[in-house]
Amino acid sequence: MEENSQLEFLWSKVKQRVEKLISPLSYTAYIQELQPTDVINKKLVLKVPSDTSAKTITQHHLDKLCEAARTSDVGLKGVILVVEGSDIFTLNEQPDATEDTDVILDKRYTFDSFVVGSGNKFVYAAAKSVAEAPGENFNPLYIYGETGLGKTHLMQAIANEIAQKHPALKVLYTTSEKFLNEYVDSMYTKKSSGTDNEFHFRNRYRNVDVLIIDDIQFWAGKYGVQEAFFHTFNELFAQHKQIVISSDCPAKELKTLEERLRTRFEGGLIADIQPPDVETKIAILKRKALEKKYIIPDDVLAFLVRGTDSNVRTLEGRLNKVIFASKLHEEPITLSLASNALQESIGGSAEQEEVTSESILKATCQHFSITKAELLGKSKRQDLVRARQVCIYLLCEMLSLPLVTIGKEMGGRDHSTVIYARDKIAELMRVNDVVAKAVTDIKSAVLKE
Repeated sequence: MEENSQLEFLWSKVKQRVEKLISPLSYTAYIQELQPTDVINKKLVLKVPSDTSAKTITQHHLDKLCEAARTSDVGLKGVILVVEGSDIFTLNEQPDATEDTDVILDKRYTFDSFVVGSGNKFVYAAAKSVAEAPGENFNPLYIYGETGLGKTHLMQAIANEIAQKHPALKVLYTTSEKFLNEYVDSMYTKKSSGTDNEFHFRNRYRNVDVLIIDDIQFWAGKYGVQEAFFHTFNELFAQHKQIVISSDCPAKELKTLEERLRTRFEGGLIADIQPPDVETKIAILKRKALEKKYIIPDDVLAFLVRGTDSNVRTLEGRLNKVIFASKLHEEPITLSLASNALQESIGGSAEQEEVTSESILKATCQHFSITKAELLGKSKRQDLVRARQVCIYLLCEMLSLPLVTIGKEMGGRDHSTVIYARDKIAELMRVNDVVAKAVTDIKSAVLKE
């Protein structure tokens, strides 16, 4: 795709949105005449005919334009208005420095730490086979299942295993959101920074031995990124490089995914993760408890799994609540303590449902005496950085949310930042009483609301 057509594609998507946000008269008079000229820091640069038009757009329509850019599903963050020869509307924004976009692997996600049961033993065996002989067995491997059943665990286990046993191989694990964002950045050459992002994008994803991409269902309806992945897929497949993909549903059910992609996925091995049975749920809780250095009685484990859905994160959330209650009251974990901690009969979890990301953010702000804007902002001040890390840790521990979602809740931070913050606080809690007390106090405040 040539640069002009790439810019026009982005602009067409933004115009489709903004046309619904402002009056037809204003759209015709001010928006229709704008011309896309560049993209800087994921902001579309729009050329305006005159200072007068630019001032009017800034005063009355700029917010809507930026909103249209953010919601146009092409990865843009906003727009910049420029007027040729103007002293006011000039292009002052400088491109951000190129960041390392690798997603950090969680070393805890290994095959040994994955609990195998009747519902996942097939996909587990397939993943192990791929890790033992990348590019030789089951290519591509397509893993699907509902949220919270262990897809990400298996995907990262493959990456960790290959990195350990085949260190000469180049393994790239990423998320669909990362791939999409890098694709948007690559859609044109940033003349102002002198870098060829399109070349960098192709080189990054096509010069690997193993490519692992999580949650591709988020590409549904985004045909530009599907096109980019199609060519990447073909290049890697032709070289017998291993490709592993995950989704929340079978390939054939991704109706807005291009047919040529679906058929390629179906040409490999499609393996699904089924919801765990009761025995597997108990085994999962036992392992989670041991990781936290707790031994939970069998009757408590049986109580915790009764009436729960298939989401493993839900199980872990219930376990965390009981462990916290044991610490808070300085009592051993018993069936009575577990029942009181959850404040429920075997089925519901009314109180737990009241714990939200907003309540955790609010309690964190109150504890550290900071504003929500400071908590979610970009300041590197040490006290704010620590508050953010604690908040991320609590979001991971108290809610059943994917790491990508937690990153969005924390002001748009990426997957790797969330993992780092979570692990950093978990480590500090063992050696730093101040941090441990802050986590305990904030948890207590959230649960008492």
